[in-house]
Amino acid sequence: MENQNVYTVYILHSLTLKKYYVGSTSMSVAARLKKHLSNHKGFTSKAKDWKVILVIEKSTKSEALKLERQIKKRGIQRWLEVNG
Repeated sequence: MENQNVYTVYILHSLTLKKYYVGSTSMSVAARLKKHLSNHKGFTSKAKDWKVILVIEKSTKSEALKLERQIKKRGIQRWLEVNG
């Protein structure tokens, strides 16, 4: 049974775009990736080769959002070089 109280911060990478994407979700990362790869609008709609490269679980939504903001502020690639 899936723990409904887990919030996940995930980082995606596209080889086509040579770009990273960071997001957070309360659903499974596999389900969220499927949404990014389907008829999703926004940044991730620019490529269809997104791969999950890092998953970090947090116990609260506020912790997940805080980490997501920290990663975005630092720059995803730079954050990965130090913390990945």
